[in-house]
Amino acid sequence: MILNPPNGSKISVTTDGGDPVIVVPQASGGMMRYFVGLFMLFWLGGWCFAFGSAVSDLSSGKDGGFLVFWIGGWTVGGILATLFLYRALRPTVPESLRLRVNGVIYDSGVPPLQMQFGDTSGKDAWKSFFPKRTRVELDRRQLQSLRLRETETGNRLTVDVNAERLEIARSASEVEREWLFQTLAKRYSLPSAPGAVA
Repeated sequence: MILNPPNGSKISVTTDGGDPVIVVPQASGGMMRYFVGLFMLFWLGGWCFAFGSAVSDLSSGKDGGFLVFWIGGWTVGGILATLFLYRALRPTVPESLRLRVNGVIYDSGVPPLQMQFGDTSGKDAWKSFFPKRTRVELDRRQLQSLRLRETETGNRLTVDVNAERLEIARSASEVEREWLFQTLAKRYSLPSAPGAVA
C-alpha cells in the first residue's frame, strides 16, 4: 500500500523494519514559547539572589519565623519557574503512527509549550502546560472506535483506548486528518464514513 500524504502536507511517511511510519510534526510554539523561557531565565536569576539573601539573613539570626515561611514559599515558586523554563525550552517530538500488520503503535510525541487562556480550568491549563506523552499499541478491536468527528471548530480524529479518548494528529490540518482517517480505515478495513458525533 503506497501512502501519499496530501499535496503540501507536512506529514511524512518513512519505514522502520518494513512497517510504514506516519510522522505528524508538532505545531510551532511560536515566539511566545521563547519569550516565556527568557522571562523565566531572568526571573530565576533574581530568585537565586533573593533566596541567597534570605538564607544569609536567616543564618545570621534575623527575623527567623517570617524568613522560614518566606523561604518555603519562594522555594515552591522556584521549582514551578524551573518546570516552566524546562517546558518552554524542551524540544518537540513529532507524533507518529507505526502501521503494523495487526494494529498501530501510536506515540503522541511532545508538543511545544502553548499558552492557553480563557475558559480553561486550572486542571486543564496544567495539563496543557505539562502534557503527558502517550505511547500505546492499538489493536484492530480498538481501531474500530476510530472516528473523524465534526465539531464547531473543525474535525477531530479520535480513538478510544479503554476509558480514555485519544485525539490523534491535533496539529495536522483538517485535510491531513481526513487523509489519515481514510488511510487507516482502508488499511485495517474500518468503516470509512466519518463519524458525525461531536
